[in-house]
Amino acid sequence: MNRRHFFRSALAAGAAATGATVAAGETRVAGVVRPRQDGEPGLFSPLRIRGVTLRNRIAMSPMCQYSSEDGFANDWHLAHHAARAVGGAGLLIAEATGIVPEGRITPNCLGVWKDEHVPALKRVTDFVTSHGAVPGIQLAHAGVKASRHRPFHPQRGRYVPEDEGGWLPVGPSARRYREDGPVPRELSVAEIRDVVAAFASAAARSVAAGFQVVELHFAHGYLGHSFLTPLMNERTDAYGGSFENRTRFLLESVRAVRAVIADDVPLFVRFSCTDWVEGGWTLEDSVRAARLVKEEGVDLIDCSTGGATRSADIPVGPDYQVRFAAGIREEAGIATGAVGLITEPAQAEAIIVDGRADLVLMGRELLRDPHWPHRAWVEVGGDTPPPIAREYAWALRETRR
Repeated sequence: MNRRHFFRSALAAGAAATGATVAAGETRVAGVVRPRQDGEPGLFSPLRIRGVTLRNRIAMSPMCQYSSEDGFANDWHLAHHAARAVGGAGLLIAEATGIVPEGRITPNCLGVWKDEHVPALKRVTDFVTSHGAVPGIQLAHAGVKASRHRPFHPQRGRYVPEDEGGWLPVGPSARRYREDGPVPRELSVAEIRDVVAAFASAAARSVAAGFQVVELHFAHGYLGHSFLTPLMNERTDAYGGSFENRTRFLLESVRAVRAVIADDVPLFVRFSCTDWVEGGWTLEDSVRAARLVKEEGVDLIDCSTGGATRSADIPVGPDYQVRFAAGIREEAGIATGAVGLITEPAQAEAIIVDGRADLVLMGRELLRDPHWPHRAWVEVGGDTPPPIAREYAWALRETRR
């Protein structure tokens, strides 16, 4: 039995043990079914953030497609986003998109470091918008994890040498994440400021390309996260050491981006809310950082975990990261997104109804089933119109089946 089927079986077993079923307008929490209260937001309630309204609380999490040449979007990216827009998700966040060429994870990752990238991206966002979903983009710099072969390359994950189209990775410190490849070069203060400016320029291009939500990637051991965590940041200057210094790059990047995008454009930040290792970044650190970025104009924290070290022991399972979204939402007073092995409609509905997060972000489950939102609408008893494209809806009049 693979991991997905195991977790689905575990969820089903929990439901069977209670002898309960999920009826319209109800949700299950730890095996207990309770009715949704009048006016209480559920999975299919709209979510308004600044000038943007999502038709529901289901978002496609950024997922690298490793299918670009020189950072350009192409037909594959259009097909990938189009399927999930037609499938009914409220927000589609494009993959980790390089703000500079050397900020890509692989030579095949998407980019937005030059104006020439804009028209191809706008082709994608125009389709997404025309089918009722909101297009978002995750801006990223891979840092010490850059210049790697894509997953379906024979040498997957290995370092791409410079003479084969790769480049020398950079980071807050000259410290490798993996054993192969060269030691990354430590960024100078001037270069850090250049990266901050690159985040801002990429954000401006993203808005010009039609993206209505901008997310900054400060998770998973990439450059933003590597400044935050003591496990990767060994600097002794103004960007290392204390919590205040380690969050300096984050705050400067947020300020620079917020300054170039309109007030009605939502700004998200993805955190690795814990490193899962003693001495690393913690939930308490994430709460403190969330409070700081909220003051600078960030609207939602996208709550993931891990990525700073290969030695972390992560207790993977359904909802294993949701408590971080709940904790930051409560302690920092900011909207959050929950992510990680959220696969079942009742599970996602419970997260929203319980107030543990404002948005549910899904990755692989939306790859398996682009029309998952419609299945969820049927199963949890959505009281809004079904999230299904009109081109299909006329032929599927009995939408509860």
